[in-house]
Amino acid sequence: MKQGPLPSVDSSGDMAGHADLPRCGPLPTRVGVTGPGPEEPLGVVAVGPAGAERRGVLATLLGLDPVMLTVPSGSWLVVRHAKAPTRAAYVPGYRQPHSYGADRDAAGPALARPPRRVELSVPEPLLRHFTLVDTPDTGTLGVAGGRVLLDAVGRAGALLFVIAADQAFTAAELNLLAEVAAAPVNVVFAVTPGAAGWAPLADGVATTEGTGASVPPPGGVREEVDPVAVTVEAHRAALLAAVPSLAGARWFPVDDAESAADLRRALVGWAAQEGLQRASADPPVLPGQHDRVTVVADPGDWSEQLDRQTRSCSQRIRQHLALELANAHLRVVQEIVFGVGCAGLPELLDREMAALSLLATAQCDQAVRGILANAAARVLGAPPAEGVLRRIATAVQYGLTDHRPGRDLDRVLLITSTAGVAGLTGPEAIDALDGYPRASRDEVLPPVAVALSGGCWQQWRTPGNDDQNAARAWSQRALREVELGLSREVSRRFEVIRLSLGAVLSDAVDHGILLA
Repeated sequence: MKQGPLPSVDSSGDMAGHADLPRCGPLPTRVGVTGPGPEEPLGVVAVGPAGAERRGVLATLLGLDPVMLTVPSGSWLVVRHAKAPTRAAYVPGYRQPHSYGADRDAAGPALARPPRRVELSVPEPLLRHFTLVDTPDTGTLGVAGGRVLLDAVGRAGALLFVIAADQAFTAAELNLLAEVAAAPVNVVFAVTPGAAGWAPLADGVATTEGTGASVPPPGGVREEVDPVAVTVEAHRAALLAAVPSLAGARWFPVDDAESAADLRRALVGWAAQEGLQRASADPPVLPGQHDRVTVVADPGDWSEQLDRQTRSCSQRIRQHLALELANAHLRVVQEIVFGVGCAGLPELLDREMAALSLLATAQCDQAVRGILANAAARVLGAPPAEGVLRRIATAVQYGLTDHRPGRDLDRVLLITSTAGVAGLTGPEAIDALDGYPRASRDEVLPPVAVALSGGCWQQWRTPGNDDQNAARAWSQRALREVELGLSREVSRRFEVIRLSLGAVLSDAVDHGILLA
């Protein structure tokens, strides 16, 4: 069967006849690094290539057996502080996590698909300062996995990049580090011994793979110098040749508990300073949160404007998500033919859906904030203060369940083995989809959530099921169903925002005062 790009169609019929709709305002076009919010808990996200002994570095920092940090391929590991050790796997398609022992010899549960994350809680004092997060190897992330990683790093606040002495930065890793360097994120590097110990790369030259840059170690290869210092400086020089903005990043050689102590102190120092900054950026009472707010005598056609803007935002987001799905389809087909093949299709597509969920959630959140601000400004006669907006948002959120379209907005879209989409409702079901869980959200709408069911893994990892044409056809049908499902979900979300916000502001206009 000949495959083409996924069609970009708005199934709601709202595309025609609305050329005069007001602009929805700027929306994020891709997932990237943002500054951490004051409500986000401190976190250190560990990344790096395979073979760099990243798990060993984390185990040394925590004083644990590295086996305890083992997770299924593609899963994230989130390590928190707790009095009693526990370990749980969060699997899309289930409302409750799968619990299994936190000791060294405990076997993981038999799961239909890998979990999005595994949470390990241990009584380690270091984790009182921050949460430690381990991610899949950088070589397996791809475009979508890189976007998910950037989002997590931005919320956590710190990135720990682990690389071995005999490894070089790839072009993809340098691009990722360049994006992180442009954000208010602390970046720390750890260098571990390679297969030959601290010996430098072949010919005494450190290279950045894929960039053509080469950096000779300081002093030349014939001088009697410390091999650890030479290796670390060579890696640093190779990195700065491509990403000079990371000149302030700190580097630590790590090969035992004693050398890891310096890295541990650096991370604790960052957490102490970062914690104070975030606390000072979160005032206990927002301006206007308890003030009496009056409504203008004649707010005009605010309800008609609200109706037009909600439809405009809904249409724009649906169109953009359709384009994102078309791009995802092209990447999936390319990987099926030239990369991971049929067996790797579920993990690849699941990463694409994780990145798509983050983007859809960010676009809906930003659009709703703009809708609330514009409608409130018309009714109140001036741009409202942050505390007033928070009051309106809370009232709108309370009113969501009063309208039939607003019921069960916390819904997960699960791709099934038949290339269809099934729904699973509940905030716990949404929580199971996060690789690095968020802080409690103060947004009006719940997150958008899309993932693959366990049946997809069973289907494409069955021995002998390696028909590339069938895999391409299946992925196209599945992504088309996701597009239709997301289109309905986005339309439903903005319809209930229109109804709930309209009710809140109508009540304010009738009483002449904002009662929210």
